[in-house]
Amino acid sequence: MTMGATPLHVELEKDGALLRLRLSRPKANIVDAAMIAALRAALDEHLSGTRLRAVLLEAEGPHFSFGASVEEHLPGSCAAMLRELHALILQLVASPVPVLVAVRGQCLGGGLEVAAAGHLIFAAPGATLGQPEIKLAVFPPAASCLLPERIGPSRAADLLFSGRGIGAEEAHRIGLVDALADDPSQAALAYFEEHYAPRSASSLRFAVRAARYDFVFRIRRKLAEVERLYLEELMATHDAVEGLAAFLAKRPPVWEDR
Repeated sequence: MTMGATPLHVELEKDGALLRLRLSRPKANIVDAAMIAALRAALDEHLSGTRLRAVLLEAEGPHFSFGASVEEHLPGSCAAMLRELHALILQLVASPVPVLVAVRGQCLGGGLEVAAAGHLIFAAPGATLGQPEIKLAVFPPAASCLLPERIGPSRAADLLFSGRGIGAEEAHRIGLVDALADDPSQAALAYFEEHYAPRSASSLRFAVRAARYDFVFRIRRKLAEVERLYLEELMATHDAVEGLAAFLAKRPPVWEDR
């Protein structure tokens, strides 16, 4: 089924065993309020299905996602946007079934935060992954929690503090990407068929809960603190607002270091 005019294509396949979610607003597939709401609604509706064994998160077009909406990060709307984005991140982190993510092209900012909240990332060799937020004088709260867990503190520091993007090969080498494949969606489907389709859906859920128990707890607790740091402290600074405003105005930012 397709959800009308929403930015997300939703299909329940394999007799209810696989939920396919496809970001459907190419080429940028911006993770904005509408995309976040559509993803949350689809997960709310289907994650409790007793036959469900996995979610496949993929994207239409040449790119997974350019990231979140910069406009929605401005002071007037960022609190509501972050709350919804972080609720989505926690839904994925605490998903009762494995979430497989297929990435091609650019997977940046909020797009990488969504991908990193899943379990396994399959990426095409030409893909680029990164958290460029620091270039706008802000930081990515969810990635600040997820990346140290996925790739360790020092590799996370490299990406979070520099804002540089890395190719899929480097991402695979450091463990951010789990598999490289020319067609990542097909690779994820093949993995599903071999490893998840034959399993008991109920026992798979217990295995996922057991493996992620402390991880979910840590992310939930840290994300709340980091969100507060972002909204109450970072967004009270001159440079954070200047960085976003300069980006939208397509001009160089003028830092005052405060």
